[in-house]
This record gives sequence, C-alpha cells and structure tokens, in this order.
Amino acid sequence: MSLVILPPAPLLIVPGLNNSGPDHWQTWLERRAPQSRRVQQRDWTRPRLSIWAETVRHTLARLDAPARIVAHSFGCLASVVAARALPHKIMAAVLVAPANPERFQIPCEALQGVLPFPVRVIASANDHWMPLESARRWADEWGGEFFNVGKQGHINTESGHGPWPEVLAFIRDQKTED
Repeated sequence: MSLVILPPAPLLIVPGLNNSGPDHWQTWLERRAPQSRRVQQRDWTRPRLSIWAETVRHTLARLDAPARIVAHSFGCLASVVAARALPHKIMAAVLVAPANPERFQIPCEALQGVLPFPVRVIASANDHWMPLESARRWADEWGGEFFNVGKQGHINTESGHGPWPEVLAFIRDQKTED
C-alpha cells in the first residue's frame, strides 16, 4: 500500500449509508492518507440528518486545524448541515454522489445556501440516489463547482468504485480560498 501525497491539512472522510465498507473508495483513500480521520456514526443503517450532522460537527470541533471534507451520499448532506455551525473548521469540501434529500423526507430549506468555503460536487449521469440535474442544482445552491463523471452509478463499491484514484485529483486540484 502506497501513501498518497495530499495538501497538508486534515482529511475528514464522511461516509454515507452503511459506512462505505472495506472495499469502498473512501476506505481505500483513508488507508493511503495518513492525515485522514473518518467520522463514526452511531447507527450507519438509519440516516437521520440532525444526528449525523451533529456527529460531523463533533468530529470537526476536535480537529486541530481546518479540514478538507471528502463526503459520500448521505454523508454529503450531513456535512453541509454541519458546515453551517463550524465553517471556520472547513478548508474545502469534495461532495461525491450526494443523496437526494427528498428520498429521506428532508426539507430543502435545511440544506440551502452558499457554503463559505470551496465546494466540489461530483455526480454521475446514472446515479439512482440523485438525478444529475438535481446534483447540478445543489452544486449551484452551495456555490460549488460541478463535475459530471459520466455514467458511474452511485460512485460506490456496487458501481465498481473500490480504489478510485480519480478522487485524488478532485482533492489535490481544489483551491482552498474563494
């Protein structure tokens, strides 16, 4: 296993439903980035936005320096909500395959507004958790850059994304100031 060189900042990995298992790209990234820390939810099978966002906030608060967030699916939603409370603890965010809040009966108002740090939203043209145009609208809503990676499913293990070196470029090339 080779380590990856990323910008010097904590890397906060925020998984989605079921904690992005051992073969998921987030786990692959975590194993290769010594500066990473993974958010640990109490219940990975029942995503509740307020509880998950509080766990992300708690983890951010304990970091010594502002972090780069790398979130997936429902973890993206929890990260956006957590960011409202601690924007000074976040340097930038890469939000991969965000889940559609409507599927979880989350009011859109809970997620609206430009985030005060650079954001990249990575989306797939055939993601069953979020239509491409909805992901594009959320990227605009959050003031972020939007990247359509083509037909990549939900960008998870089931869609063939175990090791996913492409995520490194999304992290490395991201500016950290607006």
